[in-house]
Amino acid sequence: MASRADNIASNLNLGNFAKATELKQRIWFTIGALIVFRFLSFVPLPGIDPVKLAEFNSRAAGTILDLFNAFSGGALERMSLIAVGIMPYITASIVVQMASALHPALAALKKDGASGRQKLNQYTRYGAVLLCIIQGYAVAANAVAQGIAVDTSPLFYVTTIINVTGGTMFLLWLGEQITSRGIGNGVSLIIMAGIVAAFPQLVGSLFEGGRTGAISEIAIIGFIVMVVFLILAIAFMERAQRRLTIQYPKRATERGMMQAERSYLPLKINTAGVIPPIFASSLLLLPLTITQLVGGSIQPGTTTYDVLQTMNQYLQHGQPLYLTLYALGIVFFCFFYTAVVFNPEETADNLKKNGGSIPGIRPGKRTADYLEYVLTRITVIGSIYLTVVCVLPEAVISQTGIPLVLGGTSLLIVVNVTVDTISQIQSHLLALQYGDLIKKAKLKGRMR
Repeated sequence: MASRADNIASNLNLGNFAKATELKQRIWFTIGALIVFRFLSFVPLPGIDPVKLAEFNSRAAGTILDLFNAFSGGALERMSLIAVGIMPYITASIVVQMASALHPALAALKKDGASGRQKLNQYTRYGAVLLCIIQGYAVAANAVAQGIAVDTSPLFYVTTIINVTGGTMFLLWLGEQITSRGIGNGVSLIIMAGIVAAFPQLVGSLFEGGRTGAISEIAIIGFIVMVVFLILAIAFMERAQRRLTIQYPKRATERGMMQAERSYLPLKINTAGVIPPIFASSLLLLPLTITQLVGGSIQPGTTTYDVLQTMNQYLQHGQPLYLTLYALGIVFFCFFYTAVVFNPEETADNLKKNGGSIPGIRPGKRTADYLEYVLTRITVIGSIYLTVVCVLPEAVISQTGIPLVLGGTSLLIVVNVTVDTISQIQSHLLALQYGDLIKKAKLKGRMR
């Protein structure tokens, strides 16, 4: 059932967009910031040989580097200043969020309101800097090991770490500027811009394969139908909620009547978001990545070499074992991350303190048990949905040979960020529409 705000938004007059001067300024600022991000992805790190870098990229296809490269908008394969993108901050925020649910001291900070959240954000930034230093060293070490670096002295390591860390921190600052002065969530928009930047290459390779006969016309049509179906399914499921009715005690109104208040507790079907497929794919691609990075130092014929080769053979994209473990990993991380971000006991205590209760359910432990009961069942639906969205493209890759850059995780991010940005644009237009109504009401009141 649609809420009153949804009904108002559906009747929104888009003709007010021409009057929304502030909204247009915010949109132009967002576009300009994203253009700066795209320019930075083409600025190379000092001391990198472009010819040997191209050779390494052809060898590293199919590893976890592809996942990071997709999120950085191709900056990793070009070894640019923002080679690691915004992912260190995303990883640090996930770790801090999980730690705040498990560690008592961090959990207390989370309950302190704005000051506590500011402290957690500070810890997230420190963690992002630490991860940037580690990943910057890994980028430099990999460049030296693969023969990409022109200079192998310690100065190359220092300059690479400084440039990579500075690039990521600048992206973080740019994302904050978009959030405060632009439209939408800045960090999410930067990730989405990096993914969308690969769309022209995907479309070009798709139709080039159809022209040369490498990809059949039926496969191209089926691919387009699959993408449209997945976009519609993601847009529907990401907005799907299970609303629990919350009853509050009767209170006296202005006329002296006793009236009970009701509200809703929305539980998203997909509470875990895009975290499960990212974690699952990272774990499965780890053996192949290790082989690509350190394979040259392992002697053929040894036990370690044989184990890695066997794992890589069975964990290739599209293999039955890979698809099975990928699906199981998504389901596991769905339940795990949902349990981390949503605490039924804490929610039940907050409802009890505010005098709210679920009709037919006693406050306290009974309410917590009921919330856990409902959350477990909707998480089953959410995990099935995520599994289908993420595993189906992988199966298409193995069967058709389409160079599918647009995977399930990328689609999830793009659709989620697009829906969130459109919702914020609607909110600005709605506020403008309310302002016009208030002005008209004041004018009528003066005329009377």
